[in-house]
Amino acid sequence: MKISESLIKTQKHTAKDETSRNAQLLTQGGFIYKNMAGVYSYTPIGLRVLNKIMGIIREEMDRIGAQELFLASLQDPQIWEKTERWSDEAIDVWFKTRLKNETEIGLATTHEEPLTEMLSHFIGSYKDLPRYLYQFQTKFRNELRAKSGLMRSREFIMKDLYSFSRSEAELQEFYDQVILAYSTIFQRLGLGEKTIITYASGGSFSDFSHEFQTLTEAGEDTIYLDEEKGLAINKEVYSDEVITKLGLNKSRLVERKSVEVGNIFKLGTRFSETLGLGFTDEDGRKKPVVMGSYGIGPGRVMGTIAELHNDDQGLIWPEAVTPFQVYLIGLDTGSIEAEKIYRQLLESGVEVLFDDRDSASPGEKFADADLLGIPYRVVVSPKTIKENSIELKSRQSSETELIKFSELLERI
Repeated sequence: MKISESLIKTQKHTAKDETSRNAQLLTQGGFIYKNMAGVYSYTPIGLRVLNKIMGIIREEMDRIGAQELFLASLQDPQIWEKTERWSDEAIDVWFKTRLKNETEIGLATTHEEPLTEMLSHFIGSYKDLPRYLYQFQTKFRNELRAKSGLMRSREFIMKDLYSFSRSEAELQEFYDQVILAYSTIFQRLGLGEKTIITYASGGSFSDFSHEFQTLTEAGEDTIYLDEEKGLAINKEVYSDEVITKLGLNKSRLVERKSVEVGNIFKLGTRFSETLGLGFTDEDGRKKPVVMGSYGIGPGRVMGTIAELHNDDQGLIWPEAVTPFQVYLIGLDTGSIEAEKIYRQLLESGVEVLFDDRDSASPGEKFADADLLGIPYRVVVSPKTIKENSIELKSRQSSETELIKFSELLERI
């Protein structure tokens, strides 16, 4: 992509109304646009990052046998009233509105109810189970105070996976698979070393749920971490009884700030019994389906990556989610040769952003290369042409080196 033909527009200064590092950097780099408090739009370059995050999640969900679908955002209150979750007292972040005929409807905060009701028309026998269904879908939550950029917003994309099993044992088997899949996802996203499996409240469904908490001072959660075991307890359930139950040593638990990037819950038969989702087993007995729920917020993940992967010059994207692999700059008469290299890189399947702006100085181009956080900067100039070379710099290094173009594909 050429910058002259793109919507990419960086800002020299951070937005004054953004206090979180992720919002400042993503706005300054032109990855997101703030529409209003807690509501952001993704520009083309921002969407490239978001799509790569979702692509990694999708690959790992498909790998454990889950099927993707897409559910409606508009919600029928009658379904939610059956589970007693339509009231604002039960879910205090509802966005509700009315149709022209005065019928009250909601904008989905989550999808346990509508999916359970839908599957009651698809599942009837033990032969129909288990089923694992997930989606990437826009959620709406009427947060009292949206803050922390993409890490807490009022409109956001959620990957929510739901499992439908014949027994608690079958649920547990899949639950364990999801733990491994989530660990792989966060490792691939560049968050693995900082992301901790954390015990949290299981609510009315089970003793515990599991959160995936990424260590960062920008986080809103407090966890107590056993660094040797790589396990933690959320502050909301932190007690001597829980510590003992989990076999942890209180003296070894360290208080840390974190952000929740994923969570998984055992739902049991709470929704299936209420909404009529059952199956007939091998002996002809009617039983309720046993359910689980598993969430990851791709936008929140993107914000968390931005919080952790940056320096004073800007973002430093992990290669798995970077919008482009190479930031190509042509200086002076080197622009003509840079155009040829641009074509060669595209033909080789390299994602390249070509800074072909005539109006920008070399310093501005170098600054934008750092701000956008693209892994490799390649410069073509009269000097490099004379040496029959190109200048290569890694975003994570201050050193530059001259190499032959033929070496470039081996280095990036």
